[in-house]
Amino acid sequence: MIEFGHLSHVGLRRELNEDTYYGDAELGLWLVADGMGGHDSGEVASALARDTIVREVRAGRPLAEAILRANEDIIRQSKRRNESMPMGTTVVAVRVAPNHRFELAWVGDSRAYVWNGKLQQVSSDHSYVQELIDQGQLTPEQARSHPYRNVVTKALGVTEPDKLNVETVSGELRPGMSILLCSDGLTEEVDDGMIAKAVAQRDISAQECVDHLIAAALDGGGSDNVTAVLLRRA
Repeated sequence: MIEFGHLSHVGLRRELNEDTYYGDAELGLWLVADGMGGHDSGEVASALARDTIVREVRAGRPLAEAILRANEDIIRQSKRRNESMPMGTTVVAVRVAPNHRFELAWVGDSRAYVWNGKLQQVSSDHSYVQELIDQGQLTPEQARSHPYRNVVTKALGVTEPDKLNVETVSGELRPGMSILLCSDGLTEEVDDGMIAKAVAQRDISAQECVDHLIAAALDGGGSDNVTAVLLRRA
């Protein structure tokens, strides 16, 4: 059985929540999207990504293909709106099959972590600071306070379809394992050690664990919208 919890909060410094999420154990699909753009564009982009991915997965398409279609839909909608700034969104999603094999896919800097006795970040941020880390010019600790830490290098609605590479990781969700999907509003304020401590707690529900994570992000400053989805296999 897969238990899951989910929560999104506008944070303490924003007026609009441009994050969105989805969770459906029957479909075996969970996702988090973090929108960006002028006015309400980010909110529109993240919702459109969610709706397209759900629709395409329901139609039997692979997760990565569903995300590519979401990119095309957002670009089309952005052109129709004819605003000066294109709208975009990050996305991180997981599909769990009935045999508990899972596929994770992402674009941008929303993250996926797996807990299996220890916490492992399995996604790799599509961001300017991650490129600097990969080149050895920054440490992960330095990246947390870098002035350009929020600059993403890929996003749905912003990256042209022929240049968009949806990264994927697959595995098996074994008993006792957990998968956490989150927007950067969580990882900006809560370090991996604190995330690990929260996710390790098996004496509370998945929803209580998510509630603790969101509360920790708000205690840390709540500088951005913050969203987390946690699923775990009993």
